[in-house]
Amino acid sequence: MRILVALLALCLTAAAAPQEPGTIRVRLVTSAGNIVVALDAKHAPKTVANFMAYVDDGRLEKTEFYRSARRKGDPTHGFVQGGIGTDARRMLPSVPLESTEVTGLKHLDGTISMAHGPNPDGANCNFSIMVGPNPGLDARGQFRGFAAFGKIVSGMDVVKRILALPTGGGRDAMKDQMILQPVRILRAERLDGVAKPTGRVKPWLIGAGR
Repeated sequence: MRILVALLALCLTAAAAPQEPGTIRVRLVTSAGNIVVALDAKHAPKTVANFMAYVDDGRLEKTEFYRSARRKGDPTHGFVQGGIGTDARRMLPSVPLESTEVTGLKHLDGTISMAHGPNPDGANCNFSIMVGPNPGLDARGQFRGFAAFGKIVSGMDVVKRILALPTGGGRDAMKDQMILQPVRILRAERLDGVAKPTGRVKPWLIGAGR
């Protein structure tokens, strides 16, 4: 009995510990299943700190995976995108782009990357998860690319199901890529370290019955 208890305690300790030094794990609890990401705070500290501010503040609760960008000719590859969308009530100040040239992190299968609009330094908390490698998102020449900042450690089957969902609508780069029935992100849970909420007001909760 003592051996069984000791083994159980060891398993629980291993589950609670970071997988690698400088790694912070986050569980995304979604309506399609759970996704666990390991964020690389060693190589992309600013991007990870930004993402964790949204996690620790609860700013990702009740947001969505809203985009599925399937690769032409191979619809089983591409990326899915989610986060706060255009909800300005949840936004924190933007962070400067941590280029793949600086971090050494590339857009490989299972990579999580911070999305941005026309301004590369204008990222908030919309993010993409790669299904298959997407080297076109890495920095090259004058193109600054996007900030890869971690990888999926479990739930890749969920990501692939999201990628396969019916899409339509959108415009410009997102034309025909908006998920018709978006997948809800119910909450984002920090699995490592101590929460560091920003203390900023949460206007999206006003009138929400909390």
